[in-house]
Amino acid sequence: MSTPYPFTAVVGQDDLRLALLLNAVSPAVGGVLVRGEKGTAKSTAVRALSALLPEVDVVLGCRFSCAPGAPDPVCPDGPHETGPGSSRPARVVELPVGASEDRLVGALDIERALAEGVKAFEPGLLADANRGVLYVDEVNLLHDHLVDLLLDAAAMGSSYVEREGVSVRHAARFLLVGTMNPEEGELRPQLLDRFGLTVEVAASREPDLRVEVVRRRLAYDDDPAAFAARWADEENTLRARIVAARALLPEVRLGDAALRQIAATCAAFEVDGMRADIVMARTATTLAAWAGRTVVLAEDVRQAALLALPHRRRRNPFDAPGLDEEKLDDTLEEFGGGDDNPEDDPDPNGPGGGGQPPQDGPEGPEDGPVDTAEAPAQPEEPAQPEEGQGGRPAGTGEQSAVRAAEPFRTKMLSVPGLGEGAAGRRSRARTDHGRTTGSRRPRGALTKLHLAATVQAAAPHQRARGRTGRGLVVRRDDLRQATREGREGNLVLFVVDASGSMAARQRMSAVKGAVLSLLLDAYQRRDKVGLITFRGKDATVALPPTSSVDAAAVRLESLPTGGRTPLSAGLLKAHDVLRVERMRDPARRPLLVVVTDGRATGGPDPVALGTRAARLHAAEGTASVVVDCESGPVRLGLAGALAGQLGGTAVTLDELRADSIAGLVRDVQGASGAHRRVA
Repeated sequence: MSTPYPFTAVVGQDDLRLALLLNAVSPAVGGVLVRGEKGTAKSTAVRALSALLPEVDVVLGCRFSCAPGAPDPVCPDGPHETGPGSSRPARVVELPVGASEDRLVGALDIERALAEGVKAFEPGLLADANRGVLYVDEVNLLHDHLVDLLLDAAAMGSSYVEREGVSVRHAARFLLVGTMNPEEGELRPQLLDRFGLTVEVAASREPDLRVEVVRRRLAYDDDPAAFAARWADEENTLRARIVAARALLPEVRLGDAALRQIAATCAAFEVDGMRADIVMARTATTLAAWAGRTVVLAEDVRQAALLALPHRRRRNPFDAPGLDEEKLDDTLEEFGGGDDNPEDDPDPNGPGGGGQPPQDGPEGPEDGPVDTAEAPAQPEEPAQPEEGQGGRPAGTGEQSAVRAAEPFRTKMLSVPGLGEGAAGRRSRARTDHGRTTGSRRPRGALTKLHLAATVQAAAPHQRARGRTGRGLVVRRDDLRQATREGREGNLVLFVVDASGSMAARQRMSAVKGAVLSLLLDAYQRRDKVGLITFRGKDATVALPPTSSVDAAAVRLESLPTGGRTPLSAGLLKAHDVLRVERMRDPARRPLLVVVTDGRATGGPDPVALGTRAARLHAAEGTASVVVDCESGPVRLGLAGALAGQLGGTAVTLDELRADSIAGLVRDVQGASGAHRRVA
């Protein structure tokens, strides 16, 4: 077994270490979500924590790590007799991103259950992690249903496995730690709320600290055992402190003054629900125990807020997590007082070695999108003067970026047909979860039994198999796998016209608002997104396909406009991106969203080039929609013609709104469909 990197040798990352240690003292805090860029010791710190956890006493031979003094009465390996048991180190169990549901929760042998009436259960990772740590690297890349199962087990302390009425329950109490890189996509707000604490980590920009990180890492790689031995005293000291804090925790008093501060803080930051209040209370209590105190002070409440509230403040994926610390201090001061909070000036570097999570700065009206309902109406500006400086023709200049209009709820756009891509919420697909539509013979292990089809397959053979009792004689060939239909996530590739014809400020603000709305819709439907812009003489991949929708929003916000309209370049660039993505992920179907007024200028015969590029997409069957941005009393209908050449759908900015025509939802036409306009 390899020697883990010592926890005390991690340089910096005070918030990360404190959050992990608080959960080691009290798993009831609810786990930690670690957000940060790659290469910031997230995984190293989590794996190193296992060496600090006290050993656990388990029933000898129990696969579910039952405590010998109080074994689980419904343990699948039970019943157990109380006794001394045996000790073993606490486990850190890692959940791979590509794990199946059976690997996570365990698997029931349905064939033996039907034929023999035996509950043959193979435990999963949740059973292995019981009374230990469950570590999920890249938790934001897990399928939604796996995250739901994971967090339900963490909240309930048990895992249920059920297959066609045959069920097994076992204890699943563990410290849940997830790490993620926000550039690869965000977790849904509902799932963020299920993590007790969150910390933001980033590599230090201080040269001396970076030198020390490299020095220690090289020393560890040269001789892990010798390096760990040099930190053994610090590890033992920290281990003893965890044990002492655990013993002190039941004696810590959370007074009324501290409770008022907790409730007032959660109300001031408009946190939904009551989970934040409970987590803050548990965290503040644990901070006091970690500092060796039996009374919760204002400094504990402040630190608890900085760890428990930032990820609960997000209202949409484009909000940066964080707290306004000035507002936090004002709230604590207003609702402070009393014997429970004698210190008016909390020390952020006090007991516990905490430090404050890095902040993105106070939030204010300037951080959000412009509210077009309150902003004064601006007259439509000409895209470019008729004659630019130096005799340049109209449309060749550049204008600075404009703010996006307020996003809105969009109509459902989906890819026609039945896909088999990653689970999501956009287009119809064959999935592991959803409504049952039929049955088939299982390919490999049986996971979802179609009971009626299995009985129907076995029934004609009962006499030949010598059936004499009431039970059904079932063989492997009789088993039928249920086929289910749900929804998949798609690759939504935006191709945005940023040329001079789109550069009128009011129009471009509306266009950006529409694309921002579609990005928000893509986030909610678990899509990958990409962004291509075209202007001047060429097209640019502003954002390669990614699961990070907020990264696309950032690129969109800073998008400048001006120049000619190389429509064909934008469509050809999109064709290249989709070709590469089909090789990387052939199961994920694309949806091409072209945002333009349909004009094509620049170069020899730009209209013909645009037509040929559009028909290239149509020939490959790429589902597409054109968002028609043409405005004014006289309209040429060029975007509609482009949609016809793509074999897709055209929709105006007004028609894109979900409430423009109640109840109207249409699929995007494929290459074989006729062009239609959503009206």
